[in-house]
Amino acid sequence: MPIPRHSDDGHIPMFTKFGLLIDNQWRPAQSGKTMPVLSPATEEEIGSVPLADSADVAAVLDSAARGFAVWRAMPAWDRARIMRKAADLIRERNEDIARFMSAETGKPLAEARGETNSAADQFEWYAEEAKRVYGQIIPARAADQRLSVTYQPVGVCLSLSAWNFPALLPSRKIAAALAAGCSIVARPASEAPGSCFKIAEALVDAGLPPGVVTVITGPSSKLAAELIASPIVRKVSLTGSVAVGKKVLAQCAEGIKRVSMELGGHAPVIVHRDADPETSARAAAMAKFRNTGQVCISPTRFYVHESIKAPFEAAFVDYVKGIVVGDGLKDGVTMGPMIRGSAVDAALGLAEDAVGKGGRLLHGGRRPAHLNKGYFLEPTVIADVPDDARIMIEEPFAPIAPLTTFADEDEVLERANALPFGLAAYVFSNDAERAQHTADRIEAGMVGINEMLLAAAEIPFGGVKESGYGREGGSLGIKDYLEPKFIRHKLIKA
Repeated sequence: MPIPRHSDDGHIPMFTKFGLLIDNQWRPAQSGKTMPVLSPATEEEIGSVPLADSADVAAVLDSAARGFAVWRAMPAWDRARIMRKAADLIRERNEDIARFMSAETGKPLAEARGETNSAADQFEWYAEEAKRVYGQIIPARAADQRLSVTYQPVGVCLSLSAWNFPALLPSRKIAAALAAGCSIVARPASEAPGSCFKIAEALVDAGLPPGVVTVITGPSSKLAAELIASPIVRKVSLTGSVAVGKKVLAQCAEGIKRVSMELGGHAPVIVHRDADPETSARAAAMAKFRNTGQVCISPTRFYVHESIKAPFEAAFVDYVKGIVVGDGLKDGVTMGPMIRGSAVDAALGLAEDAVGKGGRLLHGGRRPAHLNKGYFLEPTVIADVPDDARIMIEEPFAPIAPLTTFADEDEVLERANALPFGLAAYVFSNDAERAQHTADRIEAGMVGINEMLLAAAEIPFGGVKESGYGREGGSLGIKDYLEPKFIRHKLIKA
């Protein structure tokens, strides 16, 4: 059943059972103040959430500190059982969570269902990793010495996540922290908090002790600054823009906090002369317009060998013509809105700049004529985009695909590596040696060869250069939540 936008009496029902999660109880802000949540598909208010202030921050941190003391003492196998139960509950509630997600982000239900399953995967994967935090025995130089390294949880952690994947992004951070034995404060994005509420609800229902996960909503910069400043928080994980990452990093430096960051990207796609132009174009277009292009690893600069330019462009545009734009809660929609009106304006500015500098508009470039509400933009394809166009330099985070060509492999790698971003990159080639050579030389934390799907629970996710550092997911993801402790034991006879 679709989530109602409003009840018959005008009451807004979407978040009424949720709020601030403190000691496993949903509460209002102590001030009673709230902030609205808008649907990007209808521009209507779909709910309101607490507007937390300093008093709420103090309560959250106190709860998280007490939760950490309990959780770190719990055997890993017991923590794993709770996490696995939470994964099962998230899968059982997939449809409910997906509809929440679609209502607050506008993304198509099919994408929301897939993201919900991916969030569940995080808890299943890390439930197992909790039992595999192995230490180290070091051979000593003397017979009466024992040298060992153990790993201990870093402490109370802070999750700062973005709105574009409102269930998956906090789940990556929460699951890794819980597996390590940490408690965690989650501050979901104000634009789309409901999905994180649902994940936290599943954890509570799975038997998570009070205070191990707390959730706080309110003004992002103010809350983040207060939480980071507290000595209770020992580790911060951020998914956000490069600009926000630099600000948070500076704040963390004051308290020497451990930090991991997954920041912006501007992923190049290099399509070599030996690649199949039609197959690569369809794969690239499908990835480009997923989540309306609002994906940090979205392919955003398409470098196509000049010998296959025409068939690649034709196949790319042919795929785009089949995209159905609209409210993701409606049947048949395959691309939803952007998150806010200013994002549409910014995207149109990038498209106009590219065309003004010589790009050829092949498709889109306008707001959809049939949608008079919501933050929609037609899927847009522009060919012959020069490297000095803004869209080739600034992270677009929009459903716009700029296509260009290359002739020489060294040249295209230099162009692909020219930006300060280094999150993801993609290569298409049927020549294994050429493909591997390109992947080895490209500056990115993740590279897909003839493949556009890079994110999964078992895969280390993260970037280089200004795209951040640290990894989420996979066996590496738990490391940022653990402190190694060396113990040197001299044996003494009683």
